[in-house]
Amino acid sequence: MSDDANKAGELIEVTRADGWAILRIARENKRNAMDRATRTAMMKALHDLRDVSVVIVTGTGGSFCAGLDLKERKLDRQQGIDTAPQEWIDLNLAIRSHPAIFIAAVNGVALGGGSTLINVCDLAVASSDASIGCPEMTFATYPGMAGPAAQLSGITRKRAAWMILTANRIDAATAERWGMVNEVVAPERLLDRAKEIAVQLAGYDRVALAESKQALDAIPGRITEWSEAMDYGQIVNRTIRQKLAQQKD
Repeated sequence: MSDDANKAGELIEVTRADGWAILRIARENKRNAMDRATRTAMMKALHDLRDVSVVIVTGTGGSFCAGLDLKERKLDRQQGIDTAPQEWIDLNLAIRSHPAIFIAAVNGVALGGGSTLINVCDLAVASSDASIGCPEMTFATYPGMAGPAAQLSGITRKRAAWMILTANRIDAATAERWGMVNEVVAPERLLDRAKEIAVQLAGYDRVALAESKQALDAIPGRITEWSEAMDYGQIVNRTIRQKLAQQKD
């Protein structure tokens, strides 16, 4: 494995392996909250990692991600700046449109935007001591990204409502039961387990992975009727074959 840590304060640390990479948020003293510099560094890392099949996203220390940096947002608003929400939306959409498969390795607390980050990732493994929450209601705010991401991830309305309306955190076991994460493992096993999955996926064809990722969004996101869904499945495979043939030419 090779280290390509971002040198701008090393806010985002990238470690590459054979066909996959680890992207680590490195603001431990700020609970890995996403200030503008970190968002910029992460967007650059996403661009630089378009040649890998799998990206593991994790945090540093006892936090996965505490969402947007609220202190910076307060200072922004005092200066008449309020671009952080759109910048965070753009970053999460960049993950959704990225050709790589993203695995969230939830190493600790994930709040607000941190829960959004889990939900935009394709797969998620959580440490048994992780906790996830949407605290926005405690300061009279709807979780503008975390709320929609929770519902788009497929959890039921009642479960999304519990997180949004009560602002109570859920533990890792509950997140697994609700379908927010795929597996819960002991803290010391978290990164190893995420790596195991990354190695498995990196052994598959990159084109097939990328097209299948898009298909997972299309059904039932845009396509809900059975006949159309089955036809779409055949279109996906034709697209894969065409792209593989183009690579050989």
